[in-house]
Amino acid sequence: MARPRFHDPEFEIRFYESIIRRNRDYAAVIELLAALYTKEGRIQDGLKMDQRLVKLQPTNATAHYNLACSLALTKRNGAALRALRQAIELGYTDVDWMQQDPDLDALKRQPEFTALLSQLKPQS
Repeated sequence: MARPRFHDPEFEIRFYESIIRRNRDYAAVIELLAALYTKEGRIQDGLKMDQRLVKLQPTNATAHYNLACSLALTKRNGAALRALRQAIELGYTDVDWMQQDPDLDALKRQPEFTALLSQLKPQS
């Protein structure tokens, strides 16, 4: 009989932090750590990891999108919109998710957000 899987986010955070201490530029771990921090409500820590990942991978559209999410969660709407625009310029195109993503709620009433999304929607 298989054991039920036990999920301990704090253990995972400590584990990934120990990896980052040994290899500061391990992008995959930085991305995982950013997501874990954010999920656990450590928004500022998640933002720092997202900023770090964008510096390491400046052409990674998803990294810019995640940065936009972290910035929106910290109510830095102008910076979040700039990061979202950059994500789109780099190829991020998931309009449906952008409209649903609760991390972007602070932006959804902004005219620039609507304009960015309208650029991506197919014209009928």
